Amino acid sequence: MMNRRQFLLATSAGAAAWAIGWPQRSSWAAAPDAPRESLRIAFFTDIHTRVEWETPEALRLTARLINERKPDLVICGGDCITDGFQNGRDVVAPRWKAFRESLFELVEPTTEVAMGNHDIVGAMPEDGSAPEADPRSMFREELGIKEIYRSFDAGGYHVILLDGVQITRDEVKYRGFIDDEQMKWLRDDVSRVDATTPIILVTHMPLLSSFQAATLGNDVPAPRNRAIVNNREVLEVFKRHHLPLVLQGHNHVNELLRWRDTTFITGGAVCAKWWRGPWFGTEEGFGVVTLRKENVDWEYVDIGWTARRPPNQ
Repeated sequence: MMNRRQFLLATSAGAAAWAIGWPQRSSWAAAPDAPRESLRIAFFTDIHTRVEWETPEALRLTARLINERKPDLVICGGDCITDGFQNGRDVVAPRWKAFRESLFELVEPTTEVAMGNHDIVGAMPEDGSAPEADPRSMFREELGIKEIYRSFDAGGYHVILLDGVQITRDEVKYRGFIDDEQMKWLRDDVSRVDATTPIILVTHMPLLSSFQAATLGNDVPAPRNRAIVNNREVLEVFKRHHLPLVLQGHNHVNELLRWRDTTFITGGAVCAKWWRGPWFGTEEGFGVVTLRKENVDWEYVDIGWTARRPPNQ
């Protein structure tokens, strides 16, 4: 029988492997051209910050646990707040304040944030008020971010953050999509990266995930608001480059999936089941990925939070 280490090494050979509720610690062989210096990334996502049910306390706990692991880089996968899409600025302002003061500003390294669908404010207000002229403006203002999609270099890696949410205002409100303007930017950005430089891609909505098939069956296609629908076009951009890692969120599960030479990590959720406890076996938490010359380690950190949201809310 194949033991755990043998199985992990087998997945690194390039076959597709998936797991929901993956062990909280996993390791796999690094690519041959991995940088010599190590890079530790704390990746937290799907916070859905609220001010009720003592949730700011959970955010402060998360910040403390992230700092204890001494990451070189901290990345947030989006959905910093909850229900921004259907609410105006006055409703979500306390949530943004709680997110900044209880987590974002307490994490010691600078935190890079990808935007989630809940971070879009006032796109379809339920109170009948007019939609925001720019529903992404509050995200930029609160976090001091000039560009939603952007890139930077860290520890020998080129890191790209995408904006994978397209507002549709139809029955599903939005879809996962990288539009033409952003695709042009992405191609230009990647074209300037040396082919030997490994790239880390970050997106809130998944580019590749087994969640739908694992929970509802292979005969149920993923709705267009659950994943990026033009994912193949996006991944084609990296055809002549090295993309060892994709960090993504949205589905609230701890999932690792390997396709060819790329590992796709869905990073669980700080809020788990929207502050109601575990979601498909994933507790409230965040991930730590450590990239070394020889191997890559992933740890999903359970923050030890006991849900305090009443069952009827």
